[in-house]
Amino acid sequence: MSLKPPKKSDMNKAWMTARRDRAIKIQPETHLIVTEGTQTEPAYFGAIADRINSQYRNKVHLEIYGGGVNTLSLFEKARKRVAGNPNGYRHVWVVYDTDDFPPAHVDQTAELCTATSNEETQYHAIWSNQCIELWFLLHFGYMQSDLHRREYWSKLTQGLKSLGAGEYRKNYPGLYELLYPLLDFAIANAKRLEKQNAGRTPSQSKPGTKVFQLLEKLKPYLKEETT
Repeated sequence: MSLKPPKKSDMNKAWMTARRDRAIKIQPETHLIVTEGTQTEPAYFGAIADRINSQYRNKVHLEIYGGGVNTLSLFEKARKRVAGNPNGYRHVWVVYDTDDFPPAHVDQTAELCTATSNEETQYHAIWSNQCIELWFLLHFGYMQSDLHRREYWSKLTQGLKSLGAGEYRKNYPGLYELLYPLLDFAIANAKRLEKQNAGRTPSQSKPGTKVFQLLEKLKPYLKEETT
């Protein structure tokens, strides 16, 4: 390639001018949320995706996939979906509960998310110990007792009734919209738990949840419109 400057006689020729009709299309930041559950989590995160995708489609795009499997199998499903998407994903959120699964599997899933992340795609282990209902419960108050997940339901029912809502159940309709006004409170409570669990593995963090990391990332797109 010649390093000589172009001739003045060539400057106005079509092949020397920039093509102004070729606008560079900036792709939105894509997120894949893969959940262990096929009811509660997809319903909750689906409401978030609907809101963001309808209002910020040129900036960010969310896809929700209810994997129906747990821990290590869930990570593998997420990885395969990334490999099968030619456009790729900027963020992959692997949402799973610890429940009664082997601690080694719970912790290894988080380790794989860290090890697999690269400059193009970042994997996030969004675990809840024991289950995602802990995240919902933190909207109503701070809880540091290591309770069995069965006890979450009655406490959630109490919280929902304080908002004039009915008894908690799986796939509770409109849960995201109902809890949204309490989001900042829930994030603060989850961060308190994270500080308490510093140095512990996911399986040792009883109770604990990383769901707040996902909500913090998306929070700029979740602000209620003012009229």
